[in-house]
Amino acid sequence: MRAIKTTLTATLVSLLVAGCAAPVRYVDPAADEGAVALTLDYRDFEHAATATVEDMLASGAVDNPSGKRYVMVVSRITNDTMQRIDTDQLIKKIRVALLRSGKVVTTTAVGLNGAEDEMTSKARELRKSDEFDQSGVARKGTLQAPDLSLSGKIIQRNHQLDGEQQVEYYIQLTLTDLTSGLATWEGETQIIKRGPDDTVAW
Repeated sequence: MRAIKTTLTATLVSLLVAGCAAPVRYVDPAADEGAVALTLDYRDFEHAATATVEDMLASGAVDNPSGKRYVMVVSRITNDTMQRIDTDQLIKKIRVALLRSGKVVTTTAVGLNGAEDEMTSKARELRKSDEFDQSGVARKGTLQAPDLSLSGKIIQRNHQLDGEQQVEYYIQLTLTDLTSGLATWEGETQIIKRGPDDTVAW
């Protein structure tokens, strides 16, 4: 009997807690005015990506004299912050915007740690199979070598102020011409936040 009462009490407490919790809801990223965290969030990546692409396009660094689109490869993007950041969250936004500009296309057939999409090489292995119509198999010499490489670093610096802490993020990116090895564009986006000393910044 006592076990039944304990179970009923626990169930009632759980229901009361669940009933008092805020309901789950969708957030419109374009109109989100929610609390700002000291950590990097999707709004920061959106801002950094937009600023980067706008500056890159305005500089003329991705204007190919031939009129064709440049082929870009993503190199190393180093996370030098206290957070576990998936740098692809930032780079993907930049890639999408550059692709939509009609000036740059990204290769997924090559990368520092191998192909981003291994299907490029797997599909070419079909040349060895008699089961596939060879007219539809990619021929040799059809892959496009990259013209440009995008690399960079995300840096975090924390400072103690009077009763507050200031967290500074620097998103530094470089676009390198792979033929000459010269950096044809470099940019830095700063994101600076202030908050209470007891707010977690990682």
